[in-house]
Amino acid sequence: MSAERKKPAQSGKKIRVTLVKGLRGTIHKHRASVKGLGLRHRSHTVEVVDTPSVRGMINQVSYLVKVEE
Repeated sequence: MSAERKKPAQSGKKIRVTLVKGLRGTIHKHRASVKGLGLRHRSHTVEVVDTPSVRGMINQVSYLVKVEE
């Protein structure tokens, strides 16, 4: 039997995240978090769903990004 995973119901709440600093000189984990958020280059803005995992990535790279709710 294969157990099916249920996806949590996504709320419609979104967060706008902007990369305000470049990635030169940052550690690899922080670069991976920025990439996981979908940010590509400085001044790039994306809208992401507000989940605990996204909040954790934002907290990790808070010195690189600007967040608007």
